[in-house]
Amino acid sequence: MGARSGGRIGYRPILTFLSGTALAAVTAAAIHAQSFRFSSFDVQGNQRIETATILSTLGVTPGEVVSAGALNDGIQRLQASGLFESVEVVPQGNQLLVLVEEYPTISRISIEGNRRVDDEVLNQIIRSQVRRVYDPRQAEQDAANLAQAYAQEGRLAATVVPKIIRRSDNRVDLIFEVAEGQVSEVERISFVGNRAFSDRRLRRVLETKQAGIFRTFIGSDTFVADRVAFDSQLLRDFYLSRGYIDFELLSATPELSPSRDAYFLTFRVQEGQQFRFNNVTVTSDLPEIDIDAYQRQIRIDDGDVYSPQAVERQIQRLELLATRDGLSFIRATPRVTRNDADLSLDIEFVIERGERVFVERIDIEGNATTLDRVIRRQFETVEGDPFNPREIRAAAERIRALGYFTQAEVTAREGTDEGRVIVDVDVEEQPTGSLGFGVSYSSDNQASVAFSFAETNFLGRGQTLNFAVDTGSQASASNITFVEPAFLDRDLAFSVSAFYNETSRDGRNFDSKDIGFRTGLGFPVGEYSRLNVFYSLTETELERNEDPFDVNDDGIVDPGEGIDPVSAILLRDAGDPTLTSSVGYSFVYNTIGTGLDPTRGIRLTFGQEFAGLGGDEKFVKTTLGVDAQRTVRNDEVVLRASLDVGALVSLDDTVSVRGNRFINNTGLIRGFASGGIGPRDPFAPDDPLGGNYFASARFEAQFPLGFIPEEYGISGALWLDAGSVWGLDDVDGGADGDDGIGLVDDDFFLNSAVGFSILWDTQIGPLRFDFSEAIDKRDFDETQSFDLTIQTRF
Repeated sequence: MGARSGGRIGYRPILTFLSGTALAAVTAAAIHAQSFRFSSFDVQGNQRIETATILSTLGVTPGEVVSAGALNDGIQRLQASGLFESVEVVPQGNQLLVLVEEYPTISRISIEGNRRVDDEVLNQIIRSQVRRVYDPRQAEQDAANLAQAYAQEGRLAATVVPKIIRRSDNRVDLIFEVAEGQVSEVERISFVGNRAFSDRRLRRVLETKQAGIFRTFIGSDTFVADRVAFDSQLLRDFYLSRGYIDFELLSATPELSPSRDAYFLTFRVQEGQQFRFNNVTVTSDLPEIDIDAYQRQIRIDDGDVYSPQAVERQIQRLELLATRDGLSFIRATPRVTRNDADLSLDIEFVIERGERVFVERIDIEGNATTLDRVIRRQFETVEGDPFNPREIRAAAERIRALGYFTQAEVTAREGTDEGRVIVDVDVEEQPTGSLGFGVSYSSDNQASVAFSFAETNFLGRGQTLNFAVDTGSQASASNITFVEPAFLDRDLAFSVSAFYNETSRDGRNFDSKDIGFRTGLGFPVGEYSRLNVFYSLTETELERNEDPFDVNDDGIVDPGEGIDPVSAILLRDAGDPTLTSSVGYSFVYNTIGTGLDPTRGIRLTFGQEFAGLGGDEKFVKTTLGVDAQRTVRNDEVVLRASLDVGALVSLDDTVSVRGNRFINNTGLIRGFASGGIGPRDPFAPDDPLGGNYFASARFEAQFPLGFIPEEYGISGALWLDAGSVWGLDDVDGGADGDDGIGLVDDDFFLNSAVGFSILWDTQIGPLRFDFSEAIDKRDFDETQSFDLTIQTRF
């Protein structure tokens, strides 16, 4: 660029005068002590900057005395303004000559050499602007910021050099030349000092992954320095939640390979011993506290593995009880007594009165799209309420859990008066909408294509809008759903959805269509439980997909020459479309992933649907499901068990139709095709009839495959499924060809199958390969020895 150095004062007249004296030398201090008085000014070289602006910044006024030091300070101010490439002042008697050279203006900004990162992303980082004065310091800072952006992408060797091309009229083009370099991947993650958990298990905790065969498609194996700090915290949380209270992360050391394209990341840990809860009590000196009532709120059992989350939840439970009793400023403070002899912890929750501090107001910043009320409703505290630091932290976690923000910081500061605090919420929004296009394949449903749109923060109101279309060779489904999570400004989720489903399977004589809508309300009824109530209106049509057929006066089906036989039961179902109008409810209790013990949990669901509020169908459908999960062998193996039962009871002498009966179409029992178990007409065995009752039990053990590196995301599973679909209101199936009327066998029969699965959790979609073998089955049951499910989204 060739810019000159900072401005200077020309001292030639002064030096000429001094040369005639007896002085041999003049010190800088002597020169600095000189003063001037100028009656006129001559400013040269300025094209855009007004002369008056330059003289004002210089700080000189006609007729006033100015020292050489003050004049030098004025030069520095001109230089610091960022408007001039060079500044020079030359005193000429009573006139001051000011010579300036302006920085050029930027006519164009471009980025060259970038292929991995789009211009749109990089342009948001650049602070230099077109039609503004070119500032070399800002250009250098922009180049450094661009290089840092590449470093965040794992390209530590990337360099960015700012260059200018001179144009006419004192204009320049600003060019950022990028050399992207290679991605620095995490080649290996290792641990030193771990005994309780294997390297494989600990790697699953970290956000950073080792480079694997999908390194071209994923970014989690790219080394990012900030991610190492996050991984360190994840590692601490993992050990603390499993009772290792003395855990220490001694170091997290990334080592760059000589080629600068790979990192070796090593975590040195000191695990300590695992502690368990021993004696958990509640004490208080406050006369209004009923100790027995508070002791009954303890949900921690002796012998449970210690977890900070368990202590935190217990504190919330005790303080909530105090609030319900009308007591303010009550705090539950845990006091821990360590018993090294038996590796246990005694916890004493002391109920005491806290400091009288109130919330003055809640200030929210950074939410350009999300409405304030969406954030405020995450607080159980409002302006004027007693200040509870623990509730503020919990509100911060709820705000982060919304998924609307890349970061959400909640802090408290002193208010305008003593005893008051102001809660500041600073958020940074992120996109909440997504478009999805998927391709899936299974040996049962064949190939299908899916399109979906999802917006979890619709119009910034915290509402959810989903639209999905899934069409395949044998089945298609479409639905649209809207959810308002805070209906009437309460913890009340209002939902409404509409759907259309169509099924046409090869080898079957009947096709089905369902169209309808459903609306409901959901609300919490406990710490881990939720109740949902709904109303549903569905029109179901079962229609013949072949040529017409006849039914004689005796009710015997005569398919005609060359036409496959059909069941009279389905024939009666396949009349005019049936309308089902129903109300119902479902209760869900779930501690999987949210309970006190991260290694285990259960999910209980119970629901009932009552049809007959108008429409054609009158029945009561009841379902119950229990799922349990826990990890063993230091979290290496995941054990899962599920039990599901259901019953459909027709009312007022009505007969159930297939559209409302249970059928094996949602993985009820693996190893059998959709509709592959349950009653069938022996005269027309191609079509499943479904049943009024079902029961299934599924057991699975998922484990790592030791011979495959865990970064590939491949694990195995062994499973055993057993179940049955049975019971019909109408067992008159039609002609059996020999004896006239045939009856359908709708008795209970326990089908079962065993299998082995390979689960591949790839970044381009989950893959599951199921290999199965039926153990108990009937001749007409349809088995499925292999099933491949692929889901790809991009």
